[in-house]
Amino acid sequence: MTSATTAPIRVKQIDHVTVVVKSLDESRKFYAGVLGMEEVPRPGFGFDGLWFQAGSTQVHLILEHPESGPAGNVIAEGSSVSRTRHMAFEVDDAMAAKARLDELGVEVVAGPKQRPDGPTQLYVLDPDGHLVELFSQ
Repeated sequence: MTSATTAPIRVKQIDHVTVVVKSLDESRKFYAGVLGMEEVPRPGFGFDGLWFQAGSTQVHLILEHPESGPAGNVIAEGSSVSRTRHMAFEVDDAMAAKARLDELGVEVVAGPKQRPDGPTQLYVLDPDGHLVELFSQ
């Protein structure tokens, strides 16, 4: 609810997303090795993690610890993968990404398929079960 004298908040962009992981090494292999994200410096927090650059957005990984809650994401049985929690990243060519994922032995859990508005999309899981959409125009 806004008042006539208060301007609404204006979100400019997504700065980062944070996910909790069980293994920084396995997650590094996925985010840097499979998806090609650049690992970037991370401040000296009192807990372990990694940061990756994805265009103008960062992906922050936090190693599972008592204050982070459990790693991973559970997709309820019978759910439509594309209609549950996920991160989406634009890539140059979703079909080329599919071919590369196949070469690397990374299972595509949904797609590739064309969205009603045109882009081609596909979905993979990171090592902790976080759903990742890759799409291209």
